[in-house]
Amino acid sequence: MARDAPSLDSFGPGGFRVSGVWRPGSLLIVSDVAAAWPVSRLADVTPDSLYPVFAAGARDVEFLLLGTGAANALPPRPLRDLLQKGGIGLEFMDTPAAARMYNVLTAEGRRLACALIAV
Repeated sequence: MARDAPSLDSFGPGGFRVSGVWRPGSLLIVSDVAAAWPVSRLADVTPDSLYPVFAAGARDVEFLLLGTGAANALPPRPLRDLLQKGGIGLEFMDTPAAARMYNVLTAEGRRLACALIAV
């Protein structure tokens, strides 16, 4: 299937420029569709907040690229365990690094979901 992944053109303060359009707040990209994500801090990242990632499943999502905010932080163990159980890998880093990495990974054709907490 041909990919039409949105590009992350820039980020901050408080949002992202996605394929030329400013989007305030946090961002979730699953199956090459960008959507608002109602998360403002790492403690808000729950299985429910990542439902679209789990719904897409390991067949469509090789791993989740998680931008944890202004600083890198370890996601909660229950979330890490649930992703692993679902066969979905996890890469996490601060949001600026994750936003930069997203375009590289999609250009490589990687099947990823991207969840970015706005900074």
